[in-house]
Amino acid sequence: MKSKIDYKEIIKLINLLEEKNLAEFELEVEGFRIKIAREKPGLSPPTTSEISLPVQATPETPATQPKVGEKNNLHYITSPMVGTFYRAPNPSAPPFVEIGDTVKKNQTLCIIEAMKLMNEIESDIDGTIEEILVENGKPVEFGQKLFALKPIKS
Repeated sequence: MKSKIDYKEIIKLINLLEEKNLAEFELEVEGFRIKIAREKPGLSPPTTSEISLPVQATPETPATQPKVGEKNNLHYITSPMVGTFYRAPNPSAPPFVEIGDTVKKNQTLCIIEAMKLMNEIESDIDGTIEEILVENGKPVEFGQKLFALKPIKS
């Protein structure tokens, strides 16, 4: 059974954590558990440290919401979760995409590992990779820009 995660609700929880100046918050509802914590209340932003269900990018997530850049009308693919960014399916494989590659809608661009689960991040448009904004193996945050694409007009 796949579960869709409402990222807007997670953001509301993070904002509540900041608003109430809490160091940690944990919630469990119908088998879904999330724990959000930050190092020092009021000083550092909270991070999600534990999610017990696999995270799937859905049409409601920021990864697939259009983000058009101010310069050159670039479209940004953003991270739908906190995790580790990988450009290839494994260390010995070539990257999914390179700068200058033309990609199709629903084509895999990268993987984000979260809680030992590998989540494929797909393009939500046809376009050309203009920039890869994250270094392989580096941590990413929810909503962080991963790729800049120049849309292909149909």
